[in-house]
Amino acid sequence: MDHQPGHGGMIDLPGEPLRRLPTLYEVLCRQTRAPVDLFAFYVYMRDQQRSVDYLDFWLDVAQHLSLCRLFISQLHRSVLYETPDLDKAGSKRSSQLLEATAAGAVNDAGEGPAPRSIRESREQERRISAFLREDSASHHSGGHHSHKQSGESSASHDTQRTGTEQTGQRSRTNTGLTGMTGERPPRPSFMTSNLGDYSSSSPNEADSSEAHRVTREDLKASAEKVMITYLLPGSEREIILPNATVQGIQNAIEKEGRHDPELFDDAKEYVYQAMERDAFPGFLRSKALGNTVPLGLLIRLVIGLLALFGGFWTAFTLIFLNKSRATRCWTILPFSIGVYNLVAHQYTLDPLVALAGYSELIFGSFTKVEEPFVKVLLRKRAFAALTWIFLVTAALVVLFVFVPGKRL
Repeated sequence: MDHQPGHGGMIDLPGEPLRRLPTLYEVLCRQTRAPVDLFAFYVYMRDQQRSVDYLDFWLDVAQHLSLCRLFISQLHRSVLYETPDLDKAGSKRSSQLLEATAAGAVNDAGEGPAPRSIRESREQERRISAFLREDSASHHSGGHHSHKQSGESSASHDTQRTGTEQTGQRSRTNTGLTGMTGERPPRPSFMTSNLGDYSSSSPNEADSSEAHRVTREDLKASAEKVMITYLLPGSEREIILPNATVQGIQNAIEKEGRHDPELFDDAKEYVYQAMERDAFPGFLRSKALGNTVPLGLLIRLVIGLLALFGGFWTAFTLIFLNKSRATRCWTILPFSIGVYNLVAHQYTLDPLVALAGYSELIFGSFTKVEEPFVKVLLRKRAFAALTWIFLVTAALVVLFVFVPGKRL
């Protein structure tokens, strides 16, 4: 099943603000803005769903795909530089396949737009995987073509120089979490921290910097790291997948020597559907229709009940003390506070915060609402909530002000 970015026949052009709620694929591909961006979804998966390992797995597989794209893009540039006339190469078919694959691999190398749907992404994965499998088979059989020899000679030259630089902890999303929340996410991902720098490098930087050249060993290490971190039984961040899927990936990596991104397709699709079914609807309710977090809702509920109790106690006391109606008007204070907080709890939305254009990321930390459609939606719900607050508060105040007083 392919997941398209549009809803209801509405087509959003690249670069234009969304006129609808985003899809999970758009969030994962960083095509949305706060409070429905990837960072907010990561915090939601970590703090509320308690299943951030699934999101980290999906992102690490996507990072592996980016690494494969960059490898092919660099190999293509190397071939163009060292063997300009590809027709003279030993294998014209491999050269044409490299040309076609590199054309689709430039997206993550900073030379074109990212895929806007899963269908486009899968098509790129198939091309990349087909080339990597053929390239790997030729490499192991010893039948290298001239353009592969040129690419591999420069790649092997960099392997020893960059071996230690290609390991470490990934700083993709966890760095942002540390900076904003002041705490490190539990059990951080173990993907390479330098991999994120590859996709943001320009072609000129990639050519001029020897330390950024990706080798086949880097691809193998990346695939093995994903398997060891998430898929093997008893691994530190093991996620629950069908046994057949895990065994298929393990055999492909350990026995067949594969490292192309297509070997993770089944696991990636399984995790995507699980997040889309179990987590993403709640995320949209929490961030696109509301702007508070569970702890904030609980505090508002407690404050609302206490204030409402205080309002009723004060109103009845003033009635039975036969106080004037002007004095009893002061009950508007506890009633308004109590009703405001209870309505905010019911709507999962703080109206004043929404009108100010902010949303609560974690308790006590707010982020500015930047997605236009979400901003309009939150403001509409805020006005609806304020209407209910005004009506209920006015009804309570009028009731207890105009009730005849009687001193006991």
